[in-house]
Amino acid sequence: MARSMTAFARLESTGSWGRTVWELRSVNHRYIEVGLRLPEDLRGLEGEVRTRIAARLNRGKVDCSLRFEATAGDEVQLKIKESVARQLINAAQLIASLTPHAAPINPFEILRWPGVIESPEVDFERLSLAILEQLDLALEQLIATRDREGEKMQTVVLQRCAAMRGIVVEMRKRVPAIIEAVKLRHQSRLEELAAGLDQMRVEQECALLAQRLDVAEELDRLEAHLSEVTRVLQQREPIGRRLDFLMQELNREANTLGSKSAHVDTSGASVELKVLIEQIREQIQNIE
Repeated sequence: MARSMTAFARLESTGSWGRTVWELRSVNHRYIEVGLRLPEDLRGLEGEVRTRIAARLNRGKVDCSLRFEATAGDEVQLKIKESVARQLINAAQLIASLTPHAAPINPFEILRWPGVIESPEVDFERLSLAILEQLDLALEQLIATRDREGEKMQTVVLQRCAAMRGIVVEMRKRVPAIIEAVKLRHQSRLEELAAGLDQMRVEQECALLAQRLDVAEELDRLEAHLSEVTRVLQQREPIGRRLDFLMQELNREANTLGSKSAHVDTSGASVELKVLIEQIREQIQNIE
């Protein structure tokens, strides 16, 4: 099944350890490329985060960010470093004595100063496990979105393949009449240019012309490639690159069909095929 490389996921969670917000964005890319933004205190998780993302996603440029706000539980009491607070108060009083009409010291400003309030001890092992579990859930959300988008792309690709099959079927019906019409036209032209030309030679030239105009092999290969596209779309593994290769092969056959064209119907079929191939190619650029 087709899976898109373009998706977004956001997962917010709150626990006794605090609040986490994972955000994952992915866009198309030839390989898997992960960009991470983690809080400084949680940099140690970078390797594991990359490993988990790479294990679930095969292609795409993934931007991954984590916001973490630690909160203390109700049972944790607020602890103040009294020595640091006294130094700040003494410094503030000294500045106030040098400044006329100084405002009184605001206790809350003292509390905001870094190092005045002791940070509660955090069980980083338990915290890490919780954060990585949330990452797994965010990845599930991202993959589900990629699957939904991929299903829509697959529908479009199959519709275009069905249209291409219709063109191939119609061309098979019309090719014999087209070759006969071209053969008669050239035969008539040869007879006009050389009334005394050997009739057997004219027949031979017309036969060679019909052979050059025969596109049965190209139509066979077009059908084979279209069947392969349908088969590949049913696979669960990454299929984007294989589909891209098949589009190259389909385009080659469509070009050959156009180069053999000696009739407006064949030229039109070649153009229509290439338009449909290009529409499929636009879709598969985002397929994993």
